[in-house]
Amino acid sequence: MRIKPILIASAAAAIALPAIAQQVAQVQSEPPANQYPNGGLGAAQPSPQASQSASPSSAGTNPSQAADESAVEVVTQTNLQPSQPVQPPIEYPGWARRDPWVVGRLDPAAHGLGVNPWGGASGAFLSTLMRRMDTPIASRWAHIAVRDALLATARAPSYVNPVDWVAERTWLLLRMGEADAARMLVDGVDTDRFTPKMLQVAVQTALANADAAALCPLEIGIRKYDPAIRQLVQAMCAALAGDPDTASAEIDNARRYGRIGGVDLALAEKVIGAAGSGRAATIEWEPVDSLTGWRFGLSTATGMVPPARLINASSLQLRAFQARAPLLSPQQRLDSAMIAAGMGVFSSQTLIDLYSGIYDSTDPSDLPSTDSWQLRQAFVGKDEPTRLAAIRHILGLGRQGLQKEAARALVARAATLVTPDAKLEKDAPDLISAMLAAGYDRAAARWIPAVNGMDDANGDRCWAMLALAAPDVASVGTGRLGGFIRRDKSPHKIRSAFLVAGLAGLGRISTDTANSLNRRYGLGLGLVTSWTRLIDASAARGQAGTVLVLTGTGFQTANWDKLPSPHLYHAVAALKRTGQEFTARMIAAEALSRT
Repeated sequence: MRIKPILIASAAAAIALPAIAQQVAQVQSEPPANQYPNGGLGAAQPSPQASQSASPSSAGTNPSQAADESAVEVVTQTNLQPSQPVQPPIEYPGWARRDPWVVGRLDPAAHGLGVNPWGGASGAFLSTLMRRMDTPIASRWAHIAVRDALLATARAPSYVNPVDWVAERTWLLLRMGEADAARMLVDGVDTDRFTPKMLQVAVQTALANADAAALCPLEIGIRKYDPAIRQLVQAMCAALAGDPDTASAEIDNARRYGRIGGVDLALAEKVIGAAGSGRAATIEWEPVDSLTGWRFGLSTATGMVPPARLINASSLQLRAFQARAPLLSPQQRLDSAMIAAGMGVFSSQTLIDLYSGIYDSTDPSDLPSTDSWQLRQAFVGKDEPTRLAAIRHILGLGRQGLQKEAARALVARAATLVTPDAKLEKDAPDLISAMLAAGYDRAAARWIPAVNGMDDANGDRCWAMLALAAPDVASVGTGRLGGFIRRDKSPHKIRSAFLVAGLAGLGRISTDTANSLNRRYGLGLGLVTSWTRLIDASAARGQAGTVLVLTGTGFQTANWDKLPSPHLYHAVAALKRTGQEFTARMIAAEALSRT
């Protein structure tokens, strides 16, 4: 009677062992856990031999052998190994790899930054400066120069992870409103080398560019470092990849179990619908009190313009993002484009192109009453009075602040076509300011003879800008400079302080003359701080890029009236010393133009 249980147990073991062997064969035929699923790029496909060995019909050629359950293969550690070595997934071929130490789009030498803009500066120190910089900065020309330095194709400085260095540069560009420039840097780093910091900045860059598809290459990193948006990103990317069923399932799960809801989830659902899934989403803006990067990016990606109350209350950086949104019409982008041009994100030509798009889309019968028609007249009017009248109209569009500087940049090229004449003394300050806003320094210098025939008020404004901006000026007479200071009615003689600071920094008056004027009129140019020592030392070492970052740090104010004049002096002197004289002249002249 005791034999029966033993026989039953033996039979059970004989049946179970072939099943275990089949499971082992099945495990061998599956891709490793670290491979991409569903046959994606880099996935290891099961070999035909492994598939055959796992099927019951291929256990042997003799059917009687296949039915013999007592014939059990001994499973050892040796035959668990695949017959051929498994190759690791390859995302990038070797020839396609980018060097993370050298990421950028601009040749630093061609932009006056030298071969090594950062020199021996500490990357950790520069990263801290960039991370703590408040934006926007006071000077449009300083903004342009800092942007170019951040885009320079130069080796990363020491004491910093090279990918984190790219992330810091990109993050500062985003805070400056430079969505396109930020994207250039993100695209220069292989995604499998992204650090957590680089991933977070890349997500913000995709949103700033209103490019939902740019989130898809980041899915793996988002799962690790930004789980709050994981399900929404997976749903959008599934829809964009043509898998509406998965997208619908993911968005439904996000609605039930996710941490993001309301308008943020609805916008993700709208992207899924726009990708062709057939899902409809209604966006309720009434309860929304602020426009975040997520809300801006996803709404703009589907061609939707958020309500004006949210746009007007948003940051200047977000307005600059909207100005270059490709799915919006030129008219929809115009107001934000004026802000972007005033900041330095848009050039004079970019703003002209935008107005040209508005001109082309306007009914011919309505053109004479539009600003785009006036801009055209500023260039091709039948005579100079007609062109001048159009320029005055365009300049009147910008009453103050960034809009005023944008209007100047808009008519800069047209202003170069006006013949210099002392009789135009009322228009001359604005014309010269407009030309300098776009960097037409030699065209502005043609007004120097006409300035001598102008009265004190208009003549002083024109003379001060040209004394700073005109090229090939060796020195400036102290008599005219003293007269300017005595007639200056600006609060605390801020314009005189900027003029003396700029001339001294450019070397157009001597240090003794600057010190004498400083003492006589109390201009406050002798202030020495840790910042002034840092920028002077960086200039002495020839670190052009470091000088520009420090210039941005020293110009952290939205208004020129609040910029300390010693900061202008040390920045201009450092820029000139590192071979960036054009930028130095434009920044110095801008100080007089905008005060």
